Amino acid sequence: MSEHSDWDLVALARDGDIPAFTEIVHRYERPLVHFCQRMIQSREDAEDIAQESFIRVYRHLARLEPAAKFSTVLFGIARNLTLNFIRDSGRRGRGKTFSLTEENFQERALQDESLRPDRAARLREIEQRLNEAMAMLSPKHREVLVLREIQGLDYTSIAEIVGCRKGTVKSRIARAREQLRQHLKRLDADAL
Repeated sequence: MSEHSDWDLVALARDGDIPAFTEIVHRYERPLVHFCQRMIQSREDAEDIAQESFIRVYRHLARLEPAAKFSTVLFGIARNLTLNFIRDSGRRGRGKTFSLTEENFQERALQDESLRPDRAARLREIEQRLNEAMAMLSPKHREVLVLREIQGLDYTSIAEIVGCRKGTVKSRIARAREQLRQHLKRLDADAL
């Protein structure tokens, strides 16, 4: 089925072709969980949100139209669910921790047994500081940074997902990068 476009698979799934929908899930499960995890800082909750995103797509197959890229529609659904989760988590006071390189998103360098202990310790320290700095960003800045830098989406797709103009996306990304730099500086200064 991999020769079919996303929208071809949606059309097949709409007609009851379960393997077509399974192919959609296989194509997008990992990047969707990755995106959600970067936003909410919890692998388990990210998996739940990704699953709910696929359930919503499945329930509304009849209403989906190829006006945009399918990935834009799917990430838009996941974004809304993620923002709802963040809002509701704040009310419940849930604290979370996460890793930018762990995954099963673990960078191989951190797993490499041949790394010298001092180098591995330094990489863990850098990862921890980056995690802390990302957590300090507002959700609207974190989401555009994750979509651009980690998911590799273009500005137009990000604008469609977050529901704003392309110029606003560029501005938010620039602000997010600058805030991330400032947070990292502050974290380094605090560590001294």
